[in-house]
This record gives sequence, C-alpha cells and structure tokens, in this order.
Amino acid sequence: MKRLIERSRSVGEVLRWVTQNPGKVSASHYPIALHKLGQLLQQQPGPPAGAGDGRGPAGQVLEQPEFHVLCQAIVSGCAKFDNFSIVNCLYAAAALGLPGESPLVRVLEDESRSRLGRFNQKDVSMVFSSEANNKALEAIFSSQLFYENRQERFIRSMAEWLPRKAENLTPYTMALIAKYVARHRLREPRLLDTIANFLLKRGEQLDSKVIQKLVFPFSRMNYRPSNHGELFPKLEAILEQKAGSSPLATVNILMSMFQLSHFPQTVLHQVFSPGFITNVMSSPYALIVRRYLSLLDAAVELEFREYSGPRLDPRYRVLMFEHALTADEANRKYSYKGLVAEALRQLVGEECYRQDEVLPPGYCTDFLLWINRSGTVLPLSRVPAASRAPPATSPVTMSLRSSVLALTSDLQDFAPVVLSVNDKWHYCQNSDILVGSRAMRDRHLRLLGYCLVQLPYTELEKVSGIEEAKHYLRQKL
Repeated sequence: MKRLIERSRSVGEVLRWVTQNPGKVSASHYPIALHKLGQLLQQQPGPPAGAGDGRGPAGQVLEQPEFHVLCQAIVSGCAKFDNFSIVNCLYAAAALGLPGESPLVRVLEDESRSRLGRFNQKDVSMVFSSEANNKALEAIFSSQLFYENRQERFIRSMAEWLPRKAENLTPYTMALIAKYVARHRLREPRLLDTIANFLLKRGEQLDSKVIQKLVFPFSRMNYRPSNHGELFPKLEAILEQKAGSSPLATVNILMSMFQLSHFPQTVLHQVFSPGFITNVMSSPYALIVRRYLSLLDAAVELEFREYSGPRLDPRYRVLMFEHALTADEANRKYSYKGLVAEALRQLVGEECYRQDEVLPPGYCTDFLLWINRSGTVLPLSRVPAASRAPPATSPVTMSLRSSVLALTSDLQDFAPVVLSVNDKWHYCQNSDILVGSRAMRDRHLRLLGYCLVQLPYTELEKVSGIEEAKHYLRQKL
C-alpha cells in the first residue's frame, strides 16, 4: 500500500487507494497519503496548498467526498495511532494547508497535546512546526518538554511567521515565548524585535509583571531592539505611573534597562525615594529587592555620574551575589574553570591568586591576581593591604569610588587582574556576544580599576592538557 500511494500520479488515485481498501490501510499509511496529496497539489497550477482558503486545487481536494472519508478515518482512529503516525499526520495536514478549525486538525492537535510528555525530540519539533495559532502556541510554550529543549527547526520557522501573527497573540502567550527565548539565550533579532513591537503597541494595557517578562529577553541577550528609541521612553512613562504597584517587577525592569546602558532618571528618583524603600523593605521579597537596588545604586555611581537624585541609604546596601551564580554551579562539570585552576596553580602557585573572590557590589570572579609592570604575578603577601580589592564582607560601608582610588593609586607599580573563564552558557546561543548580566559585570569591573583577561570557551576548547593550558595562560597574562 505504501508503494502504491507513493507511486500515485494524481490526487484522485491517492484517494482511491486509501478509501477503497480500508482493510489494507494502517495508521502509518495516512500521513503518507496526506504528504503525497500535498506534493501533487504543489505540482498543479493555482494558489498554493498552504492557502487553505477553498480556492484552486487545494480547495477542490477539500470538497471531494473521498477526502472527507480519508479525514473521517483519521479522526475516528487517531486515538489508537502510534506517536509517529499522529505527529506525521499533523505535520502533513499543516503542509497540505488544511485550516486550523477543520475537525481533522483539531483532533490531531488535541491528541498531540495529550501525548506531549511521551513524545521524543523529533516528534516534539515536528508537532510544534505544524501548529501556529494562539491556543496551540500557548500549549506549546507551556509544555515543560518543549521549554527545556531548544528546537532549532521550530525557532527558525517561528522567526519567519511570528511577526505576522503577533497582533493576534495574547500577552500571556507572548510572555511564554519571551521566557523561552531568554532561557535558551536565542539572540534572534526577528523574534526579539517582534516582542519589542508587541510591547510598544500594548505596553500601556499591561501590568508591570507582564512587562518585566517581555523586557527580560533584551537584557538577557544584550540586545537593543530596533525600536528602542520609541520603546525605552514609553517604558519609562509606564514605570513612572506603575512603579509602586509591583515594586519587584519595577526593579527587574530597571535592571534590564541598566544592563543595556539605559538609565531612566525619573524612575530612579521614585525607586530610591523613602516611600518606595519603606514599602519594599516590609515586603516578603525585601532581600532580593535590596540586592537589586544595591547593584542599581552601584551602577548609577559607576555609569550614570550625572545623576543627582536620591540614592540608596547605605544601611540597605548588600552584595548582589554572595557566591558563584546558580547556573555556574549547575554547569560546573561542563566548565573549563577546573582546567584553568590547575594550570594556574602549577604556573604561578596558590599563594599568587584567589579563586571565586566576590568583589563589591557583589560580582563573583573566577581568579583574582596582582601583576607588576614587568608582567610578574605577585604573591598576595607582597601586595599592600590598602591597594588590595576591598573586602566583600562589609558591603554596608563600601564606597565604590574609594575602591577605584585604592585600586589605581599604585597602578604604576602593579595592577589587579581578573581572569574570567567565559563558558558556553555565558554567551548568547551560537554567538560570541556575552549575555547582558555578564557584559555589565565586565563593564563595572573595568570601571572599578580591574584589568580583565577573558578566557572564552572557544579558545579553551582548543587547549589539550595541562602543559598547553599553562602555555595559553602565560600568553594571556
């Protein structure tokens, strides 16, 4: 039967084979028949099969009684089909141009959603490539299986059709898409610009919690959307009105804008005001807001020197991070940090560097060293205490400006150096661009007077063994 269907030379021939021999047709034959119909229609003149509008060859097929018999057979039996047949029927139906409201497509979509947890990678990708309406997208991006895995084929396809469909999507669905884009570090301009345009058009109707989800992918991917000249001022105006309604969301949005080197002055006046501070300090998320406000305050001092409004009371300053990031801890076994640590130990000795040092305002560094003007790494005992990195254990009294002065006062004699192991997850997907939080960290460390030595994974993956690693580090230092 498979060979007979594949060798058919006309739509009518395919339909006859399938509908007149029900006893010889199995579940696997239905997607083959749908695919073959799509191929034959592509070869005929008239509107493309994907039009699904009832005109031309595609419309003629939809109206044939034999085609209705074929569809009814799939609808009646799909609950007993194996996963492969379900997925391929749905994919073929989409390629054939069947409308989303047709009984066949609805039944196949419902059956696919009920089986998502049992689908393998290929099945999942094919299902998601064939569904594109609002309800289907919501189901797709709500799927834990899909969320945890990057579907390259679907993402490429989505970059093409999402801009056309965005107007009809709900904020909830667009927020799910933004979450997926951010999780997988997808620096795809067409997707990001679509989210930005959606935000520009709908922003005033959205609450702060939704806005923060839509803004986050931009900072995560260190990407200024093409409409940022319009979008950022609009976000400022929205935040001015809604800053107090959801303080944590407000601070999150500000953090995203800071990571993109945009500093909304009027909003800063609000979040550093006594009323806002009092409000957040009595909330359940007081600690996380204090961390964010401490980092925002540090960023103002380092990057927005012309700001003259209120600042965070020193009593509330804490370290943004007290230890390595969760992602770095979770991916430790995939990191090149262990190789670098051993090579560094053999090259300069343990007395010449600190590992995992946390520096104010709360940035965890991989390796911290001091090097003199001739390029020699100094033992910590030879570095004057006054010129060492300020202690991260007393953030309440930290002054970033005094830290800069302390670190640069003896710069003619030696300089503090941060070795930064940039693993794959520190970059946007398939890119050499650091994610926004990492990029801001690097800017701030440089402004604090540290020399940054970047060790990107693209270089480290070419290093073989400790001796090569030592040679690599010697060149870098």
